[in-house]
Amino acid sequence: MKRTICVVAAAGTLAAVASLSVAISADRKDVVHVDSATATYTELAPGASGATVWGDRENGPHAAFTKFVAGSEHALHTHTNDLRIVVLKGAYVYKPENGEEKRVTAGQYLFIPGGDRHATGSDAKEGALFYQEADGKFDINFVK
Repeated sequence: MKRTICVVAAAGTLAAVASLSVAISADRKDVVHVDSATATYTELAPGASGATVWGDRENGPHAAFTKFVAGSEHALHTHTNDLRIVVLKGAYVYKPENGEEKRVTAGQYLFIPGGDRHATGSDAKEGALFYQEADGKFDINFVK
């Protein structure tokens, strides 16, 4: 029963993400294809780089591939906007301020609500490669 509820919840979440993506890109008239292996990445912070897939990461709704180098750690912080993440390779390590650490591996989804206080990191050997979407700009607000 618990497994069924989890599967239904995951399906609902994926449907919501898909509908948001469709709504944001509904005015697009061209096909967008970006290969994470050959995309051009720019440094976001030490140990983290990103390649925009669509939108404008600095000013509004967007999607991007993000890489964390092996063993990277990013101190306690928040983001203004909700983030939806799907890990493609390695592992994204989510460390909430209060609660259990979650190791999100390839094929898994993670939703981080805006304002959530957390630290992040990556697998010590493989690092992390993930796809992320947000309905607003991307920012990192470190907690002092």
